[in-house]
Amino acid sequence: MKILNCAVQTLKLTFLAAGFTAQGGVMMRHLSIAIGLAATLVLSSSSPFAAEEAKFGSEQEAKAMLEKAVAALKDDKSKALAMFNKGEGGFKDRDLYVFCANASDGVMTAHPYLKGELLQDIVGKKGFPLGKAIMETAAEGKIQSVTYWWPRPGTETPLEKHTFYTKVGDQICGVGYYKQ
Repeated sequence: MKILNCAVQTLKLTFLAAGFTAQGGVMMRHLSIAIGLAATLVLSSSSPFAAEEAKFGSEQEAKAMLEKAVAALKDDKSKALAMFNKGEGGFKDRDLYVFCANASDGVMTAHPYLKGELLQDIVGKKGFPLGKAIMETAAEGKIQSVTYWWPRPGTETPLEKHTFYTKVGDQICGVGYYKQ
């Protein structure tokens, strides 16, 4: 949408710079046609890229989701964990989701498919003990990150994944995103 607005503004400036005004039906019709053609061109050339980008969550979205999860946990822990597990309240977005575990014993309290498992036993697909690393380094009020290899939900091919995580009270929570 930003690209479309930019194209429209550029066309308006081009018409004004050429000494045209938007007064009169003929000039307005020409401007409308030009804007329509520019919009069609912009939308048709950027749609595949935008659609591909929109399929997956970004680094910024993952960090924002974790910050939102921290606030929800501080407000009402049991309600927040229920929302994380159900993917409600914006806590499941494409391939982004919140996971949490008890800081004391590592039992996963929120995860789409690993709830009840031990965080410290989770190992990346190339052998990195990411669960143990998260358990050992999570600190209250400090967002950290870890990198490992993990398949996207519904696939088997491991990809580089980055997870932001922190400690919130008696919970360790994180949100990960894929580099590719």
